[in-house]
Amino acid sequence: MQVTCVALQPPGLTMSATSRFPFLPYLFACLLGLFALGGFWYGLGQPVILPDVATPTHKLQCASYTPFDKDQSPFDVPFKLRPERMDADLALLATRFECIRTYSMTGLEALPDLARKHGLKLMIGAWVNSNPVDTEKEVDLLIASANANPDVVSAVIVGNEALLRKEVTGAQLARLINKVKAHVKQPVTYADVWEFWLKHPEVAPAVDFLTIHLLPYWEDEPSNIDAALQHVADVRREFGIRFAPKDVLIGETGWPSEGRQRETALPSRVNEAKFIRGFVTLAEQQGWHYNLIEAFDQPWKRASEGAVGGYWGLFDADRQDKGVLAGPVSNVPYWSQWLAVGGLIFLGTLLLGGRVRSTRSALVLPLLGALAACSIGAWGDLARLTTRFASEWLWVGLLTTLNLLVLAHAALTLSARDGWRARVFDVFERHAGWLVAVSGFAAAVMMLELVFDPRYRSFPSVALILPALVYLCRPVSVARREIALLTFIIGAGIAPQLFREGLQNQQAWGWALVSVLMVAALWRCLRVRKG
Repeated sequence: MQVTCVALQPPGLTMSATSRFPFLPYLFACLLGLFALGGFWYGLGQPVILPDVATPTHKLQCASYTPFDKDQSPFDVPFKLRPERMDADLALLATRFECIRTYSMTGLEALPDLARKHGLKLMIGAWVNSNPVDTEKEVDLLIASANANPDVVSAVIVGNEALLRKEVTGAQLARLINKVKAHVKQPVTYADVWEFWLKHPEVAPAVDFLTIHLLPYWEDEPSNIDAALQHVADVRREFGIRFAPKDVLIGETGWPSEGRQRETALPSRVNEAKFIRGFVTLAEQQGWHYNLIEAFDQPWKRASEGAVGGYWGLFDADRQDKGVLAGPVSNVPYWSQWLAVGGLIFLGTLLLGGRVRSTRSALVLPLLGALAACSIGAWGDLARLTTRFASEWLWVGLLTTLNLLVLAHAALTLSARDGWRARVFDVFERHAGWLVAVSGFAAAVMMLELVFDPRYRSFPSVALILPALVYLCRPVSVARREIALLTFIIGAGIAPQLFREGLQNQQAWGWALVSVLMVAALWRCLRVRKG
């Protein structure tokens, strides 16, 4: 009897190739890489179960509402709000809230009728700024709307954080408040960050109740998620005592779901849900009046506040529930989509590498693909959330292209390099110094931004971890003077950026680690002599 043996082989490899192909190490590394890739995205997307605070039979008090579409901003010309957008929004909010708070009168003429239709109360606000003509117009519209809709408008707010912005004085604000009080029957208030009520005590006697903003993330000394509620309770208790018998409304409180970490304050969807659900429970136990910020994510705010400004909503900009008030909540709800993208990057790495050079290469190539799939996918998700301007999208495109080119260079380095792979590898080898230079330049630019202008910038660690590791493990020849300067800039910025962010900021430590790896990679490249 003749027995024919067929050797298992990766697709596309000839028998002569597989005779030397370390199949079992390669298979082990592929399985390990796939496990790491799946575990990375599943771990980020794992839902967390928390006690619900909003149910079909229990509505919350109030939420801030700005009726912009996803791609709108108050700076659009022409500026136009759609009544059909407001109608759909109020129908959704009426399932969770008893009232909504607004900040301006411009373009909101249809809102009282829509609130009446959906059974919502309104706390309407006039936008007060340094332009007396604009302010007067807003105040007149506020008075007219309050008087025309006494069944819907429960309170009026004369100005929002105008003292914080230093656009009016306390005396000017008090005069505006007294003018409104003389013409409306509803309670009148002013809204600002809690410290500015203490800095301007002349405003409190003019209002019927105080409206304070309590945002632990934005405090001068940010609170972490575990201490945030206690901070809110302490400030609310102090105001209740200091300004008694006047009531105190917590006019804004919340937590961002995306954006950069500030000291120990870490934005995430899970942390937003923890804060909001904990706050509502505490407020209802204490009998506090409150308004949550905010109903919907406002992407336009990223232009002035960084990525974090666009993600304070209980619903996202597409009006999809973020799971903040009820049900399970995930930090990365679309993790399966990024897993699919990562799978394509992983497969592409294996196909590009083809037949590997050695057993060591067979172990490294799949792990390289998994690392690239995680880091490039994480960079894509970060870019989706943080990118605001055309110039930033160009920067994202540059760094994404850089990562893909570095991945291709590394994969071909591990390959046996037969046929076209050898020719492409030679091209990469001739120009590898440019890939290192671009990586170093990007790291230096980001380091300077995070040292000198960090407040609204996110940490870009995932954008550079792949180039740093690849050229640390396999240094290439570079232009010595230019790379030495970039190495110095990156290395010199590590300690200052950690000092500014605080030693408990995990995102800052992540960037510091990537910077150290980049410095080490550049230093090793500087030591490579040109052949």
